[in-house]
Amino acid sequence: MKIKFFSILSGLIISICTFSNLYSHTGHYKNLALIEMDIYRNGEIIGYSNYYFKSYEDIFEVINETKFEVKIAGVKIFSIESMSKEKYQDDQLIEFKSETMQNDKRKFVNLIYDKSNEFFIIDGSSYKGNADKNNIIGNWWNHKILTSNSQISPLSGSIKKQEINFISKEILTMNGKDISVDHFKLKSTDDNLEVDKRLDFDIWYDSKNNIIVKVEYKRLGKWQYILKKIE
Repeated sequence: MKIKFFSILSGLIISICTFSNLYSHTGHYKNLALIEMDIYRNGEIIGYSNYYFKSYEDIFEVINETKFEVKIAGVKIFSIESMSKEKYQDDQLIEFKSETMQNDKRKFVNLIYDKSNEFFIIDGSSYKGNADKNNIIGNWWNHKILTSNSQISPLSGSIKKQEINFISKEILTMNGKDISVDHFKLKSTDDNLEVDKRLDFDIWYDSKNNIIVKVEYKRLGKWQYILKKIE
């Protein structure tokens, strides 16, 4: 009984320490210029998602370029080409814009922060309206996604409620090196969503460097976003 109690207590302490280190976000990235992630499907590289960071005056800016293509027997069945820009001021998202071609369909998001009313105004291809300022853009550079109750799609502007559960501390081998990571599960909380639109991700987070190093999910195959390089 004592062993079980201390095991539960140890897990709780690890979870508290891990989550407390997640709350500050943009300040952790101001000394970075680049995060590169390779995108895999069923073990094969099919594209990339790269983040470029820039700070000037009191603005922190993140530009994302994502591109991948899935082919079966030489025939393209799915592709995405996307560009986006996030702007933060005093750790608050104040603007987000994205343009995406998913297959041959255009998707977009234009978001601004209404400071006087303290909410987001979203004009997106899937959602138009207001949103709570605590929503986070669903991009993999920002570890704050692991503490948020909901996220905004960077492709279409739709809002999805989510829950985060700490799974375990693990060791991953990346670029020939073993690193200690925290494994989380991120899932949608809305059971009314269509199955193919639900969030269901496994995420591995390097708390020492405040970087998400791996994301994995299954949807018509196993997908992985794996850290390639940081500068």
